[in-house]
Amino acid sequence: MGMSAEDERAASPRDEEWPEAEKAEKLARGAALKWASGVFYRPEKLEGLGHYRRRETQRNSSIQSRLKSTVQSYLEGVSAGLEQLRSAAQEVQSVCQDLGAARWALLDSADHFQGLQQMRELMEEHVQLASVVQVLPQIFSVHEVFSHILQLLHGQHLLEAHVELMMVEQLRDDILSQLHLRGLSSAQATVLSYFSGLQDLNESLAKQLWDIVGSSLRLVREDPVLFVTAVRIIEREEKIDDTLLLEATFLPPGRPKGWRQKFYQVLQDTITGARFHAPRMDAEGPGLAKHLAVLQKDIVSELRVVKDLMVQCVPAHYNILSVCTATYHQALTSHLQEILREDLDKQGLFLLLEWALHVYHSPEMMGHPDLLPEVDVSALDPLMSSELVDQTERRYVMKVKASVFEWMQRTLEVEFKEWFKEEEPETDHQGFFHSALPAIVMQMLNENIQVASLITDSLQQKIYNMALEELEAFLGRLRESLVQCGKEHQQDRAVPKYYISHLLAVLNNNLALSNSVSSLHPDTACREVPASLQAALDRMQKKATQLLMEELLLDLQPLCLQLPSRKWLSGSQLVGSMCEVIDKYAKDFSRVRKPLFTLLLAESELLVANQYLRALLQRKMVCKSREERGQLCHRLLQDATQLRELFCGLGLERSQQSLEAVFALRELICLKDPALLSLEVLGFITKYPDVSDEHVSTLLDIRGDVSKEVRHVVLEMMAQHPQVLPEGYRPIFSTILVPVPEVPFCLRKGKCA
Repeated sequence: MGMSAEDERAASPRDEEWPEAEKAEKLARGAALKWASGVFYRPEKLEGLGHYRRRETQRNSSIQSRLKSTVQSYLEGVSAGLEQLRSAAQEVQSVCQDLGAARWALLDSADHFQGLQQMRELMEEHVQLASVVQVLPQIFSVHEVFSHILQLLHGQHLLEAHVELMMVEQLRDDILSQLHLRGLSSAQATVLSYFSGLQDLNESLAKQLWDIVGSSLRLVREDPVLFVTAVRIIEREEKIDDTLLLEATFLPPGRPKGWRQKFYQVLQDTITGARFHAPRMDAEGPGLAKHLAVLQKDIVSELRVVKDLMVQCVPAHYNILSVCTATYHQALTSHLQEILREDLDKQGLFLLLEWALHVYHSPEMMGHPDLLPEVDVSALDPLMSSELVDQTERRYVMKVKASVFEWMQRTLEVEFKEWFKEEEPETDHQGFFHSALPAIVMQMLNENIQVASLITDSLQQKIYNMALEELEAFLGRLRESLVQCGKEHQQDRAVPKYYISHLLAVLNNNLALSNSVSSLHPDTACREVPASLQAALDRMQKKATQLLMEELLLDLQPLCLQLPSRKWLSGSQLVGSMCEVIDKYAKDFSRVRKPLFTLLLAESELLVANQYLRALLQRKMVCKSREERGQLCHRLLQDATQLRELFCGLGLERSQQSLEAVFALRELICLKDPALLSLEVLGFITKYPDVSDEHVSTLLDIRGDVSKEVRHVVLEMMAQHPQVLPEGYRPIFSTILVPVPEVPFCLRKGKCA
């Protein structure tokens, strides 16, 4: 079964030359061994060995015969191919010999071909002359055609005129093109001169076309045929331009004409010139309102004509409605900017803002049902940019501010005159004094804020901020006027006659303004009053209250000057007279609303307490005995009780009264044991921390029985317990200045007397 050494050596060169054959043979041998081992693995199977050998011998013979047949057919094909290659080589060699012979024949005939060149040139010249002869009738009739075209133009037969004009232009352009191709540029000037009439005819035709385009909005309603004719001529010229630009070999003079672009330009200039280059209009509100109303009406009307009629007269790719819409929009943008360069009043500025931001997009104009949905300006830039809107709003705010200032100043002047009239101020249904000032001011501010809300939220906020600033400034001027009125009253208490009544009206007016300010805010959820404005309202109220208290003080001072005195100590009706004055003023105070009435009562009570204590401390009376001290304590108790009951009866609670200081001061004077004064004074200064050493020293003097040692202990105790004013404390003693005791003159190293 194995190969011999000779077989292996004989096969090795072939194996090196055909490695695939060796691999196939090894696979075949391996498959045969595997098959044989599977068939003859038992001894009894060897009996069929001869059968298998015969079958395999027959199959090998069949395979070998098929292989031989295949190889034989391949060999026959190769033989036929080789025979064809030999035949082709012979034919190629024959062709090469023929080409060589032809080459030598051409070289021998080269001299004869030079004679044919002159014939070729003559032939080309003949062709050119034949072409010229053919067009000579047309060239000679050019000027007649020019005249005919001119007649057609005068008769407005534009299509026929344009056809003949194109024919003449084509003739001229063909001649110029031929001259250009042959480099005869010098002859082109002669041709252009001969056809010079074309330029005038083109200009005449163009002028008529642009006149028609300029009247297009009227023509599409009256005679659309003329407009359609113009558009057809423009489209013809546009196609000629496109053809010449595509060829790009020779561009005749005057090309490209660009008449379609010129069509757009003329149409846009017509729209712009007709509506937006009008003479300078009145910058005041009525004139501007009329001008804007005319613009609104005309633009809507003309866009309806474009949408319904002109669109049908031009090709779809013209987008004529979009072009006209954009033209109107841009022209309006520029026109509004020109108007804004004028010195417009507040009404004019408001009209422009309202028209640009609301009317322009409303169903009355660009949102008109007859224009939708084809007309859409939402994709275009805003008619007024955000910067221009903000700038215009600020100008409007400044105009409104000047107007508000003027109105407020007039209102203030009227109010000031009302104070000096010989009659009381008006009263409302509850009997409270007031004037028309709050209603006038708030109505003026509120109307301006509400009007601004019709434009934008930002303008409303700007007007609101301006209104608060002007109201604050107005309150300052009102306060100054009130001070001026007070000064005149100081010079003559009879002027104004109803001084107190008008002060009470001012307080009620101030309260009405304070209650109404929050209603001005655009946002109903935000009702907070700015701190600066609230401070101005508080200053106004404080000044009016101060003037009232000064008036009360002038009536109380003659009575306070009698405190303290021996007559008062022995029992006079001095405090009763004070109560009468206070009661009289309280009746006047009842003409203000409750919070103000309570405030005035509290201020009056503080004033009375302060003046009472001031009289005791500044004009001190020294008690010479215990009986006098008891008499003083009794008088203090009676006076303080009478005054306290008066104010309680008027509606002022005891917790709000400052007269408790008189009771506390009485306790210091009534104390029987001077040694306990330090404790009593400590409680006193704790309750009234604005009490000074001078105040306490004066009180000790009033007692008349305090020794130097006790005084020293009390003052030392005060020094050890300095007091701090708590927040919200109403000072009582700090406004009372007591006389400084005279210091005895002391010699050096000596004892003071």
